Amino acid sequence: MEVATIGLDISKHVFHMHAVDSQGKVAGRQRLRRGEIISFFSSLTPCLVGIEACATAHHWAREIRKFGHDVRLIPPAYVKPYVRRGAKNDAADAAAICEAVARPNMRFVPIKTVES
Repeated sequence: MEVATIGLDISKHVFHMHAVDSQGKVAGRQRLRRGEIISFFSSLTPCLVGIEACATAHHWAREIRKFGHDVRLIPPAYVKPYVRRGAKNDAADAAAICEAVARPNMRFVPIKTVES
């Protein structure tokens, strides 16, 4: 199965991942613990990864980018319109991030370096 885009909703302990293929069909949904993130992304072929911008998003973006993925951070206000049916949970947020990151006119937050 080829994954083209991933939406990753990050939290303290459990992260939610929503993946789609190049045709936009759901390729997978998964809950990942913090310790599983590196091994998960290292085993994937490079793809587009969207993460909602927050304090720890910059750290995860740098880590995931090491494996050749195109990581983009999206301001939370830009993700909100893509959440379906007002469902406010981590899996719905991951799906919304996945949809938002693929939009052609989406604006992104630059990934900060460790120094900045």
